[in-house]
Amino acid sequence: MGYNVAIDGPAGAGKSTIARMVAEEKGFVYVDTGAMYRGLAVYFLDRGIGPEETERMEKACEAADVTIRYEDGAQQVYLNGENITGRLREEAVGNMASRCAAVPAVREKLLELQRRLAKEQDVIMDGRDIGTCVLPDADVKVFLTASVRTRAERRYKELKEKGENVNLAEIEEDIRERDERDSTREIAPLKKAEDAVLVDSSRMTIQEVVCTIAALCRK
Repeated sequence: MGYNVAIDGPAGAGKSTIARMVAEEKGFVYVDTGAMYRGLAVYFLDRGIGPEETERMEKACEAADVTIRYEDGAQQVYLNGENITGRLREEAVGNMASRCAAVPAVREKLLELQRRLAKEQDVIMDGRDIGTCVLPDADVKVFLTASVRTRAERRYKELKEKGENVNLAEIEEDIRERDERDSTREIAPLKKAEDAVLVDSSRMTIQEVVCTIAALCRK
């Protein structure tokens, strides 16, 4: 049985960055759900299934097996035993991944694969509903958040560094609206699991957050 860490929280809280760093420090597998969706997208494309053919996706995904491994410190994605990591960034794969993510049967298949990974390996996953839905029995649950202002400022800085012309007030409003959407959606809304530890990173450095979460892991 694997040791499981679930990190949930709103958009812009730094979940993926923190999860990857904690995984590296603890020797856990960071489960990149986006990469898993892309793995399924490769499977559909190889079978000539188009983005609109949801019924064919539903039938086809039954025989798909996507898993994540780390080799020499680098994430590798396998589809039915074949390493397909090099294909994940193809434009068609990205487009198909965003389409198939909206198909309930595909989401269910991914849920099954994620839970199996969590049984077999020590994993860390981040998202909106990991501790409440995907891994309700996780050994460690964290709800990572930061104030809307802090998350907006981080995003503003990130986009400015990329040379984009952005407005802080607009970013702040976007984040506020996304929080509302994520918290009130019907399927798997964003909410803190009752047994999750709340970590507010508003006044913490990345390293302080990593140390806080790593200290919660008893393995």
